Amino acid sequence: MIPVFNEAGVVEQTYASLCKIIDPLPHKFTIYYVDDGSQDNTVECLASLAEKDKRVVLLQLARNFGHQAALTAGLDTSTGDFVISMDADGQHPPEMIPQMIQLFEQGYDIIQAQRIEEGQSFSFKQITSSGFYALINRISGTRILPGAADFRGMSRQAVDALKSMPEYHRFLRGMISWMGYRSVILPYHETGRVAGRSKYSLGKMFRLAMDAIFSFSLMPLYIGLSAGGLFFLLAALEMIYVLSFWVTGRTSNLAPGWSSLMFVILIVSGILMVLLGFIGVYVGYIFQEVKRRPVYLLKKRDQ
Repeated sequence: MIPVFNEAGVVEQTYASLCKIIDPLPHKFTIYYVDDGSQDNTVECLASLAEKDKRVVLLQLARNFGHQAALTAGLDTSTGDFVISMDADGQHPPEMIPQMIQLFEQGYDIIQAQRIEEGQSFSFKQITSSGFYALINRISGTRILPGAADFRGMSRQAVDALKSMPEYHRFLRGMISWMGYRSVILPYHETGRVAGRSKYSLGKMFRLAMDAIFSFSLMPLYIGLSAGGLFFLLAALEMIYVLSFWVTGRTSNLAPGWSSLMFVILIVSGILMVLLGFIGVYVGYIFQEVKRRPVYLLKKRDQ
């Protein structure tokens, strides 16, 4: 199952690489391509592959719903006993597929491929990714494996369990880890893209990180509560400090304190605004969930 977005000229090459691996295997394969509202001629390229190879099934979404929604569409459509998801840009090596099948036959429900990053030069994406996983694993009760993208194999039982989770804001890596089925890690070295550039912009990565944080943790609210408790403590200390002047008869030594008062007011107001913002985000997530809109809309299916 392969989500695609504006990958014309790439899907043909990755399809050929995939076929070299799966053709000799003694298993029946169906290749689901999920077009996530591509604006180039990706659909035409995939339709041509579907005409030549009856194993290829093309799903077209009504518009660009996002990578997680495209993955969900593929999972919902799949019918096999074992489902493998991978990207179409060639960075997920299809050579891992036979190993995944062997591990599935040994009884594992989730075979999670983990990208090995040792020896690679540091980049902005790598630094932000490491920071995100460190943060989410600290504030969430669900352990999410660093370097584990959406390159994995899942048993039919695991896929059906994931399909029973209809939440709108989807972070599949966290949802799959939360399920707790028997899993194994399969490390791999990521290869370079066949062509083009990554479609995961900084904005998309930020939105995915926000979905993960606000879907798997209440820590932002606890931060606001802790800040409120801290300022209550500081207020109590300030009250004790002022009362000490009254008790000892040194009220004349009390400074007007306009600057410190304004400082405290600004800090408290800032914390209140941040806390209200966190609450607003959670309320917004709830609002979008209760509307029960579908995660994606299917435009067309070929084969």
